[in-house]
Amino acid sequence: MSIFDEIKKKLSHEFIDIVEWLDTSNDTIVHRFERYQNEIKNNAKLIVREGQTAVFINEGQLADVFKPGTYTLNTQNLPILTTLKGWKYGFDSPFKAEVYFVNTRLFTDEKWGTKNPFMLSDDRFGLVEIRAFGTYSFRISDPGKFVVDVVGTDGNFTNYEVNEHLKSLIVTRFTDTVGEANLPIELYAANTSELSETCQEVMQPEFNRVGIELERFYIENVSMPEELKKEIFEYSRLDKLDMGKLAQFKAAKAMELAAKNEGGTAGAGMGMGMGFVLAQQMGGLMGQPATQPIGGQAVQQPQAPPPIPAQVSYFYAVNGQQLGPVSFEKLKELFASRTINRDSLIWKQGMENWAALKEIEELKSFLGGNTPPPLPTV
Repeated sequence: MSIFDEIKKKLSHEFIDIVEWLDTSNDTIVHRFERYQNEIKNNAKLIVREGQTAVFINEGQLADVFKPGTYTLNTQNLPILTTLKGWKYGFDSPFKAEVYFVNTRLFTDEKWGTKNPFMLSDDRFGLVEIRAFGTYSFRISDPGKFVVDVVGTDGNFTNYEVNEHLKSLIVTRFTDTVGEANLPIELYAANTSELSETCQEVMQPEFNRVGIELERFYIENVSMPEELKKEIFEYSRLDKLDMGKLAQFKAAKAMELAAKNEGGTAGAGMGMGMGFVLAQQMGGLMGQPATQPIGGQAVQQPQAPPPIPAQVSYFYAVNGQQLGPVSFEKLKELFASRTINRDSLIWKQGMENWAALKEIEELKSFLGGNTPPPLPTV
């Protein structure tokens, strides 16, 4: 480029007399008006269209902010910049200032979601993992604060850049709100509207701190593991019938699983003994006496207590080393302290091979998937 071309370029940019921005994209939030050495001609025209705000920055300091309209740039329309520059008697030569056009329209249908499941404590099911996702809408409510605190010197700040910041903020506040709500786990999915409104109220002050207004916040889905869903559906159906029957059903289910998992005669004896107790309890629920007519006479059947279940010992693996044996309660403490987890290998007498904790029926209660049976009545 010759020296004459350089002079021509300098003059064409230095004496620019119209400052405006025509947005040709759908994702630009802040655009810096570029010109040669940031110089603007005195009495230049500033055109700010609907859905825009113009922000003037002087040496990194916020100066004047212009809403939609057409302005003549002089000391009268630039009071703060005039003070910062120290113009006491006006100015005639081009002046330097950075001009940022901020898109103030409503940005809708922005996506958010939890990248990883987070833990919640439920009174009935213990620790459970849930995920959530939804949408939100926002607009820039304080362009000056937003440019200074978020944009900085970025010449073309896009929707993608601000969303990365907002998504992290949303997930953090959503997790805190859900944890403090302390609702039964099945009510989170059934009350997404109320939960959405609560989360929006909690998040709004955080958005305001950087000049953003959270217009809408929606929770579209709160999901949980399939096994927990089945447990909740089963619980809700039986709870509508009778709590006593629910307890008996759970007891029968636990007894059946215990009889299958216990090896040898001890398991068989425990299964038979629990079966006798279950039969007597179910007979009481159905209103039938525990007697059978023999030869026209009712004979009282002797009731023998079931055999005392044998103490089960468990071995577990940590970092490739076999440890144990430990009792059921000790194993539960190890799980609570995260010494072992749902994928840790466990073995007990009667098992052919080592298996993950999550695959052993009586240990699934650690994961919040089972409810223990009631104690046998004397």
